[in-house]
Amino acid sequence: MKRNFSLWTALVGGALCMGCVDQRYLITSDPPGAMVLRNGVPIGATPVDDHFVYYGKYHFTLIKDGYETLQVDQAIPAPFYEYPPLDFVSEALVPVHLHDVHAFNYQMREAQTIGKDETIHRGQELRNRGQSLVGQNSPPAPPPSVVAPARPQAPPLGPPLPITPGTPPQ
Repeated sequence: MKRNFSLWTALVGGALCMGCVDQRYLITSDPPGAMVLRNGVPIGATPVDDHFVYYGKYHFTLIKDGYETLQVDQAIPAPFYEYPPLDFVSEALVPVHLHDVHAFNYQMREAQTIGKDETIHRGQELRNRGQSLVGQNSPPAPPPSVVAPARPQAPPLGPPLPITPGTPPQ
């Protein structure tokens, strides 16, 4: 009986000591305080950290007033102990809590203010480009000998019926 108790104690103790891998990333920006979106979902203002489930590419968007919005496709590589079959050993059998933390720092550029004259010039260039595209992509005009047939007209309905209060419509 004493042998069974010690065996069960060892099994339960081993199960409680099983390790796992804490997968996190830390995002900082210069200047700090930029709002961070991961794959379109806001996660907070820099410096911000969050956990992740899978290794691979994540799309981060950093937004701050007075600075250009920064779009980043960031790869998060897996460490050697996360490749099969080592991942089973590192996550289930090693009695140590592993920390896999990736830190990313992004430099944001100040937004450039554009003067009134430059804005008008860019607008005119865009208008000219759009007008040249309309001439290229418009369908050819039908030959003058082909005339579309006229649609038949509906016959006139006639004079309206007089409606007096208290009489049902016919």
